[in-house]
Amino acid sequence: MTLGKVIYEGKTKKGNEILIRYPVESDIESAMNFINTVSNEQTFITFQGQQMTLEEEKKYMLPFLDKIKKGISLKLFVFKENELIGTSDITPQERTSDHVGTFGLIIKKEYRGEGIGKLLMELTLKEAKRLKNINIIHLGVFGDNELAFNLYKKMGFVVYGSLPKGVKHKDHYDSHIMMYKLNN
Repeated sequence: MTLGKVIYEGKTKKGNEILIRYPVESDIESAMNFINTVSNEQTFITFQGQQMTLEEEKKYMLPFLDKIKKGISLKLFVFKENELIGTSDITPQERTSDHVGTFGLIIKKEYRGEGIGKLLMELTLKEAKRLKNINIIHLGVFGDNELAFNLYKKMGFVVYGSLPKGVKHKDHYDSHIMMYKLNN
């Protein structure tokens, strides 16, 4: 897989011009700003207000970029002009479960409802077929996140379990629903 490779250029449902591509090292500061912004939204992600430093983001992204080059991980960035507005990734688990990839997707609040999440997921799943050794893709979704849950179902993901009160969202605990899809 090629760092910086453009996967898609086009318009959203609301007419915004977007570009979807693999990240490059110079995206690290944008990635930090993105995760810090969506963390402050306290949406349905594991970051709930925590803030990353540039050093922490580098420590995360540089090894990830190496894994992309080796074809064992996948990350796509969505840009509107120079603004990073969405990300998706598939990360392999370790050792005896390295054939299972964990899927994640985040879209900035002001760009939701434009079809970006669905498009990004379709492109990510298509690119995932090129990953070495990933036979199963799994994800976790907050029980209250019906929009994402329904999208995942439409994309062929199947529920395989739920942990009651498995995630904390804002001021309450929510079910953590686990879903999977074969990568074939």
